[in-house]
Amino acid sequence: MEQQKDGKSFDLQLLLRILRLGFPYKRLFILSAVLAIVIAPVSSIRPYLIQRMVDLNILTGDIDGMVFMTIILFATLLADVLLRYVFIYSTNLLGQSVIRDLRNRVFRQIMAMDIRYFDKTPIGTSTTRTISDIETINSVFSQGVITIIADLLGLIAVIAIMFSSSWQLALICLSTMPLMIIASYIFKEKVKAAFQKVRTQIARMNAFLQERITGMRIVQIFNAEQKESDKFKIINREYTQANIDSIFHYAVFFPAVEIISAISLGLMVWWGAGSVLEGGVTMGALIAFPVYLTMLFRPIRFMADKFNTLQMGMVAAERVFQILDKPIESLQDGDVKAEKLKGKICFDNVWFAYEDDNYVLKDLSFQMEAGKTLAIVGSTGSGKSTIINILNRFYEYDKGTIKIDDIELHQFEIASLRRRIVMVLQDVFLFSGSIIDNIRLNDPAVSDEQVIKAAELIRANEFIEKLPGGYQFMVSERGSNLSMGQRQLISFVRALIFDPDILILDEATSSIDSESESLIQYAIEKLIIKRSSIIIAHRLSTIRHADYIMVLEKGRMMEWGTHDELVLKPEGKYRELYEMQFVKETV
Repeated sequence: MEQQKDGKSFDLQLLLRILRLGFPYKRLFILSAVLAIVIAPVSSIRPYLIQRMVDLNILTGDIDGMVFMTIILFATLLADVLLRYVFIYSTNLLGQSVIRDLRNRVFRQIMAMDIRYFDKTPIGTSTTRTISDIETINSVFSQGVITIIADLLGLIAVIAIMFSSSWQLALICLSTMPLMIIASYIFKEKVKAAFQKVRTQIARMNAFLQERITGMRIVQIFNAEQKESDKFKIINREYTQANIDSIFHYAVFFPAVEIISAISLGLMVWWGAGSVLEGGVTMGALIAFPVYLTMLFRPIRFMADKFNTLQMGMVAAERVFQILDKPIESLQDGDVKAEKLKGKICFDNVWFAYEDDNYVLKDLSFQMEAGKTLAIVGSTGSGKSTIINILNRFYEYDKGTIKIDDIELHQFEIASLRRRIVMVLQDVFLFSGSIIDNIRLNDPAVSDEQVIKAAELIRANEFIEKLPGGYQFMVSERGSNLSMGQRQLISFVRALIFDPDILILDEATSSIDSESESLIQYAIEKLIIKRSSIIIAHRLSTIRHADYIMVLEKGRMMEWGTHDELVLKPEGKYRELYEMQFVKETV
């Protein structure tokens, strides 16, 4: 799909939208545009000055006039250098300013997306849009529209001065221009196709590397290093070949331009020398025209490449705009602030589907009183995690009613509601940084003393203080330098710090070893004191003392009661699960 987009025709509306991104920086934009106009005549006037100097001063022996023209030439050269410096700096500053703001906009947009967006969109796609594609948009400003306009104005100025100096020599020099235009067009099309292959191959390589590095443990467990290395060699070779193909077109085009330029120069010298002898062309014009040719062919040589750069920037911009234009499926936000919740939860005939009518929860009804603990058990896909997802307002339920403290869920302000509900997940995510910053999530309102006190309350301080640096111990990416039990304890401290009214534990003990389980269980007991709690667990031994136990099966509630009540049911699902685990543990 991306290749098709890359190959489409020039989109003027898209270009105008990109340029509008620079409107907040009008001064830079106007300065760049003015410089593009001013540089053209300043750069083109130098050969004309050389021509005048030869004809009026050198050939006539006018030393004073020659010194004066030399000063003017030097001043013109200096002005050209300074103007080009400011032009290059201002266009790049404009581009960097635009992509800085655009990157902030895209990140805010991604942060505002609902969970469904992240369910359907690979992480790598959002990362590429926020970094690589936005960086490519910079080329539209630094190497694209404004520089192309500057080059075009320069060409017009050079051609105009050439005709004013000698229309005969100008026509001779421009006689090879059709060849130049044809060569530039072929080069532009070939390089664009080559760049598309390069982008396709690098995307393929990135996807391969991300999967293999992330799943390196599986690769090594199954001794597949050599096989994966061979696959990478193939991908790497195809990526290299795609780059070589693009280099080939440059290697052909630039010498072709030199040949065309040489032909033009040869024709100009052949005809011009004779005209000088006949008096039709001045010696100054003959000397100045090779400089004109250089100024004429040099920008044309790079213009085709700049058009490709512009096109690639527009393709990247289109991808970024797709994110910015994507409507945010905002959940219905209420006006009731959840300052403090008692924690009474009621589900009444709730239906929910992630897609279409494939309902995950079907006519679910239950009620738990404030300060109580509800444990939810069931097989994979029964809807356990879905319950806490819609309770947290990550998704909008389809039918029925959910109430907290007898207030319908939609009436709550989402941000304030989520501040009063804390989830501890099975897969604990830790950021790179110190343990103390991971616990308080860089919230300056949480003091070191609060963190230490919370860690001591659930005995997490016992392992934290043994680490090098204690609470300042640096956690590596995703917490890989800590054990699963240690990461889980940190997540419990994090939950306790924010003092929630409703605590949700989503299979928080499923991956914990038996040695850590007693410590985790102690932490859980401390966490659920005096607050409503929902525990999703595979290990039924951890939920024996829950006030309520709900057994889910295919989105429906099959059983409800306490542990003692449910194990007494002769053909109950909970009893079956409990006996299976009990036998397994005793064996």
